[in-house]
Amino acid sequence: MRPIPVRPGPGQESVWDYPRPPRLEPVPERLTVILGGQTIAATTAGFRVLETSHPPTYYVPPADIVEGVLGPPRRAGICEWKGRAVLFDVTGGGRQAPGAAWAYPDPTPGFRPIAGYVAFYAGPMDACLVGDQRVEPQPGGFYGGWITPGLVGPFKGGPGTMGW
Repeated sequence: MRPIPVRPGPGQESVWDYPRPPRLEPVPERLTVILGGQTIAATTAGFRVLETSHPPTYYVPPADIVEGVLGPPRRAGICEWKGRAVLFDVTGGGRQAPGAAWAYPDPTPGFRPIAGYVAFYAGPMDACLVGDQRVEPQPGGFYGGWITPGLVGPFKGGPGTMGW
């Protein structure tokens, strides 16, 4: 059963207005990822993926990630839209976050611009920011969307939402 979307107010976005299949778009704001008190990624050349009922997933170009913070890639799952993913352990400031980042080395044609770009789960990080806005992680442990203050749901990922 589809939930009742929250009506967005001025300056807000609703995840229920996002498309399916998802859309890729550049992000003009600075994206920042902090782990162990260390800024491990910062970029103004990121992308976000928008998909119905999901907070956006943000992708950082590998050149804007501190060298050595990503462990070796290991095979992960397959996204029906983007293709086969790889998963990384992330280390920063003396802390390690196992399986806290992923990428699509060879994505499907519509997502070629993010080939090799890396997305980070917000939950294990000290902080993830879009511009100067600190994000909250998408509910549940599977999806990696970032919830900014201007985003309304409800959001897929929590208990009882798998059928949306």
